[in-house]
Amino acid sequence: MIFIKNKVTTQDIADELGLSRNTVSKALNNTGLLAEDTKNLILQKAMEMGYKRFSYNQPQKIKSNREIALFTTSIPGNLHFASTMLDYFQNEISSLGYHLSIYLIREKELTNLSLPPGFNRENVDGIIIIEMFNLEYSKMLCDLDLATLFVDSTVNPKINGIKSDLLYMDNCTNLYLIIKELIESGKTKFGFIGEYMHCHSFYERFSIFKSTLDSFNIPFNKDYCILDRDYSIPHTQFLKQEFHKMKNYPEVFICANDFIAIYFLNAIADSGFSVPDDFYLCGFDDSQESKIVTPPLTTIHIHSQVMGLSAVELLLSRIKNPTLNYRTVYTETTLKKRASTRQ
Repeated sequence: MIFIKNKVTTQDIADELGLSRNTVSKALNNTGLLAEDTKNLILQKAMEMGYKRFSYNQPQKIKSNREIALFTTSIPGNLHFASTMLDYFQNEISSLGYHLSIYLIREKELTNLSLPPGFNRENVDGIIIIEMFNLEYSKMLCDLDLATLFVDSTVNPKINGIKSDLLYMDNCTNLYLIIKELIESGKTKFGFIGEYMHCHSFYERFSIFKSTLDSFNIPFNKDYCILDRDYSIPHTQFLKQEFHKMKNYPEVFICANDFIAIYFLNAIADSGFSVPDDFYLCGFDDSQESKIVTPPLTTIHIHSQVMGLSAVELLLSRIKNPTLNYRTVYTETTLKKRASTRQ
């Protein structure tokens, strides 16, 4: 049911749902603590009622043969945050008559800077790009004269000539807060695990790691870090190998994401060490595995639904107004403290 009103307010939404205005405001602004089901209910009602933040949901449906294309080099698994984000994204664009077509970009297309088989640009109004960190291919997509949106990107996209809207999670705030808290608890030796030039989000996480240490006058020690990756061997084996090369160990390892943290947890366990007795360990993403590993992993939660809704808003507004200035949007994240840092 679509509600028509000149201006929908948070109080209108609260009245429809029988909730307080404060609760609705928390959901719309992604602040405070709310149950996920309550937040989803409020966001859905806001879209139905045409609340100003979701005004992109109000146009009439377009013709059913129009397409939004997803380009990716790696289909996100069910436990990857992007999988949940894409569910929301697909539901929203489907309500407007678009269908989402997925194109897996192979090494051949990347090398030749060619479009994937079956892609017909005449049917496509916009492209959402996920897990695509090849600079030259990314620039080629920006030159297609189609609306594009990168969810994460190659490192320093603006400096490197990526002319597109960009969507990220907040990679800095909560990473700063957990490092600050651990420093204030007495920790002084920190290492970073992750291929920091892999993507812009990893780069930002590594950058805030270094700058936070610097702000507390704690020297950055590269010997405590594993900053590259050998793709010719399994990840756990590589991390175990690099861990064995360390002559001295930090007290805390900060990992670029949860999957790296879990691989590293296995690697150090094989070496006879444990978390949190020997080291503290922190990840990023709040994957499902982060909750069930032993010990549960301190991490940073990505609000996938908010990212999905933001992706719809950015891409559809670009389709409607191609001459808009390019925008970079960060969505809020939430720190999840668990037993891997004794919290």
